[in-house]
Amino acid sequence: MTPSRSDHERLDAEMQTLKAQGVPFAMATVVRTVNATSAKPGGKALLDQDGKILVGWVGGGCARSAVGKAAKEAISSGAPQYISLRPQELLDTEGVEAGDERDGVLFARNGCPSEGTMDLFVEPVLPLTDLIICGDGLVAMALSDLATRLDFSVTMQADMDQLAQTPDTAYVVIATQGKGDLAALKAISGTTPRYVSFVGSQKKFATLIAKLANQTPPHIKAPAGLDINAITPDEIALSILAEITQIRRAKTTQMTEGPRP
Repeated sequence: MTPSRSDHERLDAEMQTLKAQGVPFAMATVVRTVNATSAKPGGKALLDQDGKILVGWVGGGCARSAVGKAAKEAISSGAPQYISLRPQELLDTEGVEAGDERDGVLFARNGCPSEGTMDLFVEPVLPLTDLIICGDGLVAMALSDLATRLDFSVTMQADMDQLAQTPDTAYVVIATQGKGDLAALKAISGTTPRYVSFVGSQKKFATLIAKLANQTPPHIKAPAGLDINAITPDEIALSILAEITQIRRAKTTQMTEGPRP
C-alpha cells in the first residue's frame, strides 16, 4: 500500500504532536520490497518506545514484530537501524540467520505466505537534550547561545532549589562564578544527572566541596570542559560543549561502529 497525501498529513501531524510533547519515537520507512504485497517502497510508520505502531503502514503482522524490535533498539541506542526481512529459504541461501547483522544490515525472518523480501530504515527521533546552566555571567551566556545552535534544550537556572528536580538525562553546568557557587553545589547534591561540571579552578572547587559537610554531590568535572587552553568566555563555552558532545555521542558511536581495536 502506497501512502496517500492524507497518510502523509496524518504522519506529519502526529510527529509534530510527539515532538511538542518531548516524547521519543521512531520512523520506519520501507526502502525496498521484492514479492511483498502489503507494503511498498515509501511506506512509513511512527512507532513508540515499546515498538507499537502509532500511525502509518509498513506491512502486516509478519513485519510488525521485527520493525517493533528495531524501533525499540533505535530509540534506546539513539542509532538508526536497517533491517531486511527475508523468507527462510533466502536466508539459508545467503548463509545468514535471523538476528545476524552484516555491514550494518540486521536480518529477520519473514514468515508470510508471500515469501517476500522487505528492507526498512528505522530512524529514532529523540527529544532535545536538556542542558541546565546555573549562572548568568559571560560564560553562561556564551554557553547558552552556542548550545541552542547545537540542538540542546537550554534552561538558565536562577532558582537553585529547582536543581533538585534535575532529570537523570540532563547535563548541568555550574557557571555561577562567585555568585551562588555553594548554593548550586548544595542544590545538586542527591541528584544523578548524566553530567555535571563546574566553571572554575580545581583549587576553588576543592575549597567549596570541603564546605558541603555531609552532603554528597554527584561526580562533578572541575574545571569544566576539555583542555583546549580556553581563555575567553566563548572558548570556555566551546570546550564545555565539546566535552558534553563527546559524552553524548559516545553510546551512539559504539552502537553504530562497534568496539574499536
